[in-house]
Amino acid sequence: MSKVINLTDKFNLFQEPWHPKIVGELNDSYVKLAKLKGEFVWHHHDNEDELFSLSKGRWSSNCAIKN
Repeated sequence: MSKVINLTDKFNLFQEPWHPKIVGELNDSYVKLAKLKGEFVWHHHDNEDELFSLSKGRWSSNCAIKN
């Protein structure tokens, strides 16, 4: 059975930006939260997929997709 995690509560547990915190696991993958501040430099991880979801604030992105 899945455990429900309140993301707002988890975000309130830390203040420092750029230090992801593991808050759960789903399908053998970690669920991580991070607070960002300033410019985000796009990057990739060869062995991981990432999902970005904005919880609060604004985010502008200009991404180039390479084949």
